[in-house]
Amino acid sequence: MSKPELVVAPLTPFTSDLKIDASALKRELDYVIEDCGATMVVAAGVEAQEYTYLSLEDRKELIRLTIEFVAGRRPVMVGISHPSFKTALELAHFAHELGAHAVQMLAPLRPFGGPPSERDLVAYFEAVANASPLPMTLYLNAGPGADVSIPATIAIASIDKVRYIKESSRDLSRVSRLIVEIDHAGHARYFTTVQMLLATLQLGGSGATMPPPVAEIARQVIDAFVAGNHERAAQLQLQFALFPSKWMHRGLTATMKTAMRLIGIPVGDLYPPYVSLDAGETAALADYLKTTQLAKRLIRHAHT
Repeated sequence: MSKPELVVAPLTPFTSDLKIDASALKRELDYVIEDCGATMVVAAGVEAQEYTYLSLEDRKELIRLTIEFVAGRRPVMVGISHPSFKTALELAHFAHELGAHAVQMLAPLRPFGGPPSERDLVAYFEAVANASPLPMTLYLNAGPGADVSIPATIAIASIDKVRYIKESSRDLSRVSRLIVEIDHAGHARYFTTVQMLLATLQLGGSGATMPPPVAEIARQVIDAFVAGNHERAAQLQLQFALFPSKWMHRGLTATMKTAMRLIGIPVGDLYPPYVSLDAGETAALADYLKTTQLAKRLIRHAHT
C-alpha cells in the first residue's frame, strides 16, 4: 500500500483592489510545503480557493504563480473546472505547459438546469479526458457541483485518465464503499476530507485534501498513523471535532482565513461582499486553537 498523501489547497489571498496578493501567496505556499508537509499542492481547484470569482486571465495568473512559487518542491494539481469542456481543456493545456502534474475537475451541474445524469457526467469527463495532456482528478462536491451517485462515481473513476478522486462528503457509508470499489480495486486513488481523515487511513484510502491550517494538524495525524501510534492519531483527529465545524456557519474559507491570520500567516479577507467571522467568533476560535497543535503558533504570533 502506498504511503498516505496530504493534498493541500492553499487559500487565495487578495489585495485591496482584488488582485492576487503574490507575496502572501508565496509565504503561504512555503508554510504549506515546509510546515504542513503537503505531498501535492492544488492550484485554483476547490471552492475554498475562491477561484470562481476570478476572470479566466486572473485564474491563469493564480495557477502560474502557484506553480512558480512551489518551484518544483511538490507536484501541483491544477483546477480546470468549467461548464464548458473547451475552456476546461484550455486550462488543462495551460497547466501542462507550466509543468503541472495533474488537473482537477468538479463534477459539473447541468448548465441548462436539472441534475446531470450518469450519462451526462461520463460524457463530460470522457470529452476532457480524450484531449487532456494530464491525468485527471474527479472532484466531488455537491452544491457547487453535481451530487454524483456511487455508480456514476465508479463509472467516471473507470475512465483511464481519471487517476484521482477528491470526495467532499462526510458520509462514512459512501466513503467506505468507494474506497473498496475505487481505491482497492485499482481504478484511482481516493482522497477524502479533514473530518474523514483517520477513518480513510484506517480503511486503506489514499489520504485527504484540505486547506491550511487544518492541514498542519492533518500532517501529524498521518505521521502518527503511519508510525503505528493509533492512540495519538485518534487524539489528534479529535481536534477536528470542533475545528472547523463549530464555525462552519460562516463557511470553510472564512474559518480557515481567520485561523491563518490568528497563527500569523495572514492570507487576507474573503472576496467581497461576503463577510468573515465576527469579533466574538474570532475570539472563540482563538481560544479553541490554543487547545490544538496550532497553539504554539498562536502564542508565538501573540508575542510578535
